[in-house]
This record gives sequence, C-alpha cells and structure tokens, in this order.
Amino acid sequence: QVQLVESGGGLVQPGGSLTLSCAASGSFLFIGTMGWYRQAPGNGRELVARTTSDGITNYADSVKGRFTVSRDNAKNTIHLQMNSLKPEDTAVYYCNAAYVDYYREYWGQGTQVTVSS
Repeated sequence: QVQLVESGGGLVQPGGSLTLSCAASGSFLFIGTMGWYRQAPGNGRELVARTTSDGITNYADSVKGRFTVSRDNAKNTIHLQMNSLKPEDTAVYYCNAAYVDYYREYWGQGTQVTVSS
C-alpha cells in the first residue's frame, strides 16, 4: 500500500503563487510517474502536470508557462509551483502515483486551491 500526503493548498489572489507538495510513503520499490490532477465543481478530473522517474514532463496547455512540476526521486516527493494563478485554476488538486512497481496506481486525498479576490 502507498500513501500520498498533499500539502500547500489554500486561498490566493489572482496573479499570486502557491506551491503544492506531495510525499509518497509505504511499501513500494519504484514509482514510474508522479503527477497532479485537478477537479473543479461540475467538471471531470483533468491532468495538470506529471513527471516520470527520468524527468520527462507533461503539462496541460492551460498551465504551460505558469506551472512547474518537480520531483525528488530519493525522497519520493513531487512539487507543483503555480504562478500567475487565475480564477479558473480553482479546483481540488490531487496527487497521483502511477506505475508503482509497474502496475499499481494511487491517489492522494486532494487539496483545495481557490483563486479569488
């Protein structure tokens, strides 16, 4: 079993910044991909950004140039630096660990990000 613990959500004004962090713990040998997804009210869950163990990253078009994902393989942590936040970034953000020991997938409990003046 793998636990993903997220931190760093909150309320921020438009144009502001937040950093989300996620730490994986438990019984595993390898995590292939770690990433962040988000879900706004009335919408489905969508990819925000993800990174493989060898540093390949993917971003949603809506966050390119504003968000940066980084990963520390030794500490099994992932961070999402979010800059120039917009009200449409408001959502619950979920940490994801996929291809854990090649075939398992886990989700964090979610952290709320609200962008509002």
